[in-house]
Amino acid sequence: MNASLQNDFIRMKKKITEDNQKKERKVTSGPIRDKERTKARMIAAVGKVIQKKGYHALNGPNIALECGLNKALIWNYFGGLDKLVEAYLTQKDFWQIGDKGVLEQMISNPNDISVDLINELLKSQLNTFLKDKTKQKIIHWGLGEKTKALKNISDRREMLGEELFKYIDPKFKDSDDDPRAVLALLVSGIYYMSLQAKATGSTFCGIDINTEEGKARIERSIQRILEQTFKEQLK
Repeated sequence: MNASLQNDFIRMKKKITEDNQKKERKVTSGPIRDKERTKARMIAAVGKVIQKKGYHALNGPNIALECGLNKALIWNYFGGLDKLVEAYLTQKDFWQIGDKGVLEQMISNPNDISVDLINELLKSQLNTFLKDKTKQKIIHWGLGEKTKALKNISDRREMLGEELFKYIDPKFKDSDDDPRAVLALLVSGIYYMSLQAKATGSTFCGIDINTEEGKARIERSIQRILEQTFKEQLK
């Protein structure tokens, strides 16, 4: 893992674990605020280009046209197109942003990690990827193309996961169960079923998760698998 990613993750972890910090007075005007607004416009423009033209159309001119700004600002404010795209992906990544309340609780208080919390997180993942078209497009993009920005986001997800496994792994030291493999299958299965259901509208093993009944069947099965794997270790 490169030093930049490691430092980014340390900053992210510090932000998550710091509780009840005194908030600084918000700056409502001036050069700093104007710069942040401009950066926010450019990040939003990345999403608009993806929605309108697809991720293959992500380039300086298209982004500048969408936000009505000079493309030179991409390099001035972000250091390049990859960093701008990465900033957008970070804002949209489920594991870093999407269900922050549950992840914050797990990382800040690892002794509170439970079957119910993990189940809540995976249930949220399922519902998010069934509804959020932008997140669906990002996962499709990650499967079909290799870019530095996508690789960095993937690495950060893994680093976040390792923070949780630091607590979970020792509890399975003398067990035949493999929590990493179980969670890998569940998380990847949720990704695939969600994308497949929305892309084709068809069923999977006869289950239609576009319906409440079908989705509920998957949610119940996820909970049963988690209980069978973790009930003894995460009491």
